[in-house]
Amino acid sequence: MASKKHRPEEAVAKLRQVDVLVSQGQSVAEAIRAIGVTEVTYYRWRREFGGLKADQVKRLKDLEAENARLRRAVADLTLDKQILAEAARGNF
Repeated sequence: MASKKHRPEEAVAKLRQVDVLVSQGQSVAEAIRAIGVTEVTYYRWRREFGGLKADQVKRLKDLEAENARLRRAVADLTLDKQILAEAARGNF
């Protein structure tokens, strides 16, 4: 069975849908089955996106991507600095 990659906004919408179904009297397990994801996925989403709204999730994902890009840039610059320092010492 092929897995579907849900966008963060879809995950938040499905979390809200589970909340509605539970408030209508369904068990959590039944509500999770109704939205078409596994319990593991539901609880992972709840941990990651629990109290966020759709626009906040989009902003969070954008910031995580920017953070990853900046970390790579810092790592590249640090490596360049170490190479230049070693070359300046004459240890090559």
